Amino acid sequence: MPGPVKRSVMIAGHSTSISLEPPFWDALVAAARAEDIPLNALVARIDADRVLDPDPPNLASAIRVWLFERACRSQ
Repeated sequence: MPGPVKRSVMIAGHSTSISLEPPFWDALVAAARAEDIPLNALVARIDADRVLDPDPPNLASAIRVWLFERACRSQ
């Protein structure tokens, strides 16, 4: 599997970098398209949920978990 790819996204007007493996980027882009929202908006929503956790994971981990849970729900 190829290594992580770093991309910049905007969250609340601030640019942040996220490193994800290509299959996770592909799944994230597909999820944003399926929900008909921009990728930045989906990442911002995942981030907003993430920071509610008393011990929040890093954003890349939160995205991976969100994608996994989404895949499990769709089965």
